[in-house]
Amino acid sequence: MWVIFWCLTLAALTYYFNDSLTKKYNPNQVVESTISDRGKSIVLKQNKRGHYVANGFINGESVIFLLDTGATLISIPAHLGKKLGLSKGKTYPVSTANGSINVFATKIASLEIGTLRFNGIEGHLNPGMDGNTILLGMNALKHLELRQANNSLTLTIPNY
Repeated sequence: MWVIFWCLTLAALTYYFNDSLTKKYNPNQVVESTISDRGKSIVLKQNKRGHYVANGFINGESVIFLLDTGATLISIPAHLGKKLGLSKGKTYPVSTANGSINVFATKIASLEIGTLRFNGIEGHLNPGMDGNTILLGMNALKHLELRQANNSLTLTIPNY
């Protein structure tokens, strides 16, 4: 009985601490969305490192985005391309913080974060990226109003 007790206790603690670490990295597991006369908005909380990370979707598949104002385009780890229904296009060089690398052009049919949606937006598949986090670059962010206050960021697609 003691062995079963300790195994269950260890499993519960593992689950608790894994969930806690996930929420520290991405406090925006569920994105708060609003629609007003100004437009559609989402509010993201800053993580412990000062970054804005949020769950979203690419072509209907669940993904994690990291907002990156230093990225020109949406940058997707190449190993996720097939899962997300993205095809490799023309190869071209880009400059990254780690130096120059060749990436593959791709077209994203749909990208969603809360109520914010982009259709037919460009991106690239980056073979140099590990992990599963997608960099949400300026080609998407330039269409939004960004307001930062109190460790949160409000992103709005304005009504025109």
